[in-house]
Amino acid sequence: MVDVAVLAGVSHQTVSRVINGTGNVAPDMRARVEAAIERLRYRRNPAARALATSRSMNIGVVSYGLAQYGPSLALKGIADEARAAGYATSLVSLVDVDRVNMRKALDHLVADSVDGIIILAPIDAALTAIDGLDAGGAPLVIWQPGADEGEHRVVTDEISGARIATSHLLSLGHATVHHVSGPEGWLGTTARLRGWSSALSEHGVVAHPAIDGDWTTPSGYEAGLRLARDARVTAVFAANDQMALGVIKAMTDAGRAVPQEVSVVGFDGVPESAFFRPSLTTVRFDFADVGRRAVDHVLDLMRGADPAAPLRVAPELIVRESSTAVSPPSTTSHNTNRKTRT
Repeated sequence: MVDVAVLAGVSHQTVSRVINGTGNVAPDMRARVEAAIERLRYRRNPAARALATSRSMNIGVVSYGLAQYGPSLALKGIADEARAAGYATSLVSLVDVDRVNMRKALDHLVADSVDGIIILAPIDAALTAIDGLDAGGAPLVIWQPGADEGEHRVVTDEISGARIATSHLLSLGHATVHHVSGPEGWLGTTARLRGWSSALSEHGVVAHPAIDGDWTTPSGYEAGLRLARDARVTAVFAANDQMALGVIKAMTDAGRAVPQEVSVVGFDGVPESAFFRPSLTTVRFDFADVGRRAVDHVLDLMRGADPAAPLRVAPELIVRESSTAVSPPSTTSHNTNRKTRT
């Protein structure tokens, strides 16, 4: 750092402010420091910084369900934001979530002297397992879909997202909306069920029983085949985009055109949803922002600040080709020999 300061013609305190992103540094001075860093190939020494700050410069993450789009993207957000702040991440991935395994995960991270811990396991079992456990004094932040804002948690407003998806279909004139839900035990499943049912209730529409899926495309396909047998089904809200893809395929295989006969809306906003056939109307969340907010919140707690609870990550409805207004009932014309499908 001293070598960088000498080459740039600034103090080593200025170099520190540029590296750590703290304090005001004049643009020309910042440019000189960055040029000197590049020329000298300077890299921070994590061990030296840990000694100077009494911190390990490491954030622990306890995860579950990384095969799913939301958790995997949130983990990327955590890693990117931590790296930008000069922190490494230590990951403990759980196969089974219970109190014993959660205790072992926390003990492992505490033994690594992490400065803070993020729980990236959006299932009921994780909330039960973590309740009352000590994290060795390290601040702890939990991702909790569907909850209210609160300190030590980052929230995605998935109840509102499901309500928006359902209301969108009802606004197109559909008499009701059928739901393919996620698996039991996931916080997102519960939140999306609540949003769907509350939207139907607000519109005075009776909710048919949801069909359970497991987040996968095959489970959406099986649910779609069941729904396709009922000619009264004209709108389906699937709890994620992969199951929505399965529903669309099932409807097509059963001779039900999407969206001409059945409108389908997904959830999550995976990038591939724009390339489904038809392209998928979906509710998008910035799950990477979940990770970024979790890191920012745990860093505030580490500094001893009294941070305000992070605002809920809001949903965005993306309307594409898979949803459309209800077509008026077809009638058979007496003036032609063409048969009209009803």
